[in-house]
Amino acid sequence: MKNICIIGTGYVGLVSGAGMADFGNSVICADIDTSKIDMLQDGGIPIYEPGLKELVERNVNAGRLSFSTDIAASVKNAEVVFIAVGTPMGDNGEADLKAVEAVATTIAKNLNGYKIICTKSTVPVGTGARLEALITREKESDYDFDVVSNPEFLREGSAVKDFLIPDRVVLGVSNEHAGDVMQEVYRSLFINETPIVVTNVPSAEMIKYASNAFLAVKISFINEMANLADKVGADVHTIARAMGLDGRISSKFLHPGPGYGGSCFPKDTEALVYTGEQYGVDFQVVKAAIGANKHQRDVILAKARELLPELKSKTVAILGLAFKANTDDVRDSPALEIIQGLEEAGAIVKAYDPIASENMKKFFLPDLDTRESVVETVTDADLVIILTPWNELRGLGLEDLKEHLNAPNIVDARNVLSVDKLKEHGYNYRNVGRSNI
Repeated sequence: MKNICIIGTGYVGLVSGAGMADFGNSVICADIDTSKIDMLQDGGIPIYEPGLKELVERNVNAGRLSFSTDIAASVKNAEVVFIAVGTPMGDNGEADLKAVEAVATTIAKNLNGYKIICTKSTVPVGTGARLEALITREKESDYDFDVVSNPEFLREGSAVKDFLIPDRVVLGVSNEHAGDVMQEVYRSLFINETPIVVTNVPSAEMIKYASNAFLAVKISFINEMANLADKVGADVHTIARAMGLDGRISSKFLHPGPGYGGSCFPKDTEALVYTGEQYGVDFQVVKAAIGANKHQRDVILAKARELLPELKSKTVAILGLAFKANTDDVRDSPALEIIQGLEEAGAIVKAYDPIASENMKKFFLPDLDTRESVVETVTDADLVIILTPWNELRGLGLEDLKEHLNAPNIVDARNVLSVDKLKEHGYNYRNVGRSNI
């Protein structure tokens, strides 16, 4: 197996590093963030992801996984160097590659032999050629290297499973030798007959964006179907199920709600549109999906106003802050804009999330009134809005819940509650795509 260095110990880097170590490789996860590396070396995990702590511990104990702030030494020790730093969205929607290019420059300064330099970060098409030119210009030795693209397809909340048992592995390479080395990195999956797509670098870079954009389109599409279903008395769940039984469509990502969020879909769709503009390609479908997703936040706010026409001085309980269940990620979470809209209307907001409250206050809403339990959050509330489909919210006891409310009003933006039970217990309710059934 291979000696691997992964630069960046965020969501992608840490999961990928631990997973590659589990495949039998020797992996150093390196980062300039001393506090993060200290935490990892002390046995802590800086992000919430089910199963990740156990995966890290298993491979640290086996001696296959370690952590370092010495980027130069980590690069020199490796045969394959993965770049797994952030590519946030820039002002015009483009991917900000400053961190990627800074890492590439560091790698160039520390080439001490032939290496494969692999982008694991989500980067726009053309980045591989850009990095190859940069490293050629900045390197201080005559050693050769190859730039490879190996996009990740990790879903927050199930990333460990997605890495260890992936639907496919995509390898963008420029020559047969680089392809052979990368397949050796993933040898465990190759033996298990996991589909491995070997292509050129530009195609691999595009596969990641194409996949995320298509899934974003599916989410926006079913949300628009849900909005029509609300108007005509149809049930979007039945519609989605029947659609999903068609093998050409599949049932995945046909789940109506307040819109997509997180660290990938929002920035990747914008980046794809920006890249298209640079090459004279107008991504009309993706643009429409972006617009529909932004509008879906307003749809949820409109449902709140249907139940409480006058929001000023009313108490609204928000249940769920993460953009999806089983993660503490609140980046571009629908909860952020919905809370801001409620507060602009003069509502008093209380919020609860079993994992993500600290991140929402730390990064976006420092003054948000967060509580430690559902009961504490809903007590004396005039309206409850469910925004994240945590399992504990699916099992809410509606009879007991009603006793704590000032008024029995619920916007179930994730359709986790039984419509029959809401009716039985006398709630005024709004769902997404089934409010009138």
